[in-house]
Amino acid sequence: MSAASTPVEIDYPESDGQPMGETDVHIEWIIRLRDMLKWRYREQNTYVAANLLVYYEEGNPRKFIVPDVFVITDCDPHLRRVYKIWEEPSPPQVVFEITSRGSQREDTVFKPRVFDTIGVQEYFLYDPTSDYLDPPLRGFRKADDDFCVLEPDADGWLISETLGLKLRLESCSLVLQDLATGETLLTEGEFERRQREFEHRQREIERAAREAAEEELARLRERLRQSGQDV
Repeated sequence: MSAASTPVEIDYPESDGQPMGETDVHIEWIIRLRDMLKWRYREQNTYVAANLLVYYEEGNPRKFIVPDVFVITDCDPHLRRVYKIWEEPSPPQVVFEITSRGSQREDTVFKPRVFDTIGVQEYFLYDPTSDYLDPPLRGFRKADDDFCVLEPDADGWLISETLGLKLRLESCSLVLQDLATGETLLTEGEFERRQREFEHRQREIERAAREAAEEELARLRERLRQSGQDV
């Protein structure tokens, strides 16, 4: 085989050299959002990733984008070093961007162009500090050849048809709920903490019920004793 026909192995870097987020607030929300979605899809064939390089043009390692968080249904959830669209069943279907001062223009101008090019179905922008987006939560869905702005419903929810979720802000915090069940999404840690709190409350209720029953039994015995009856 001649040197000219020898295939060249192309390197697709695993990092773009940029930090995950601009501040602790943004980093925390990226991680929390990823963890909420991973916990929701823990028993499903769905891939959730955060801050992962997505390459969208085979043979060109300069063509990549790094969504803060993205979801792909019907996709093996195994861990990846990078995501190459041509090797996967689908491009990112839904993307979430946690907007900061440094990412505002990228999130609102550059990334949507790439999302349009690679076939993203929906994307959402969330500004946890409410400093760089007005409103601080926005949603977009692909319709025909362009993204259309999602309008909130009467209760202020934005609807993700792709994921069956609704999103809104409560005290500036992003809340996600399952459309079918109305359940609020939690991380695994939050779910386990609520379970412990629930179990603790149940034990307290049972203890209080036992104590009340024992006190009532003691009062009954005392009344019987006073009336001269054997207990």
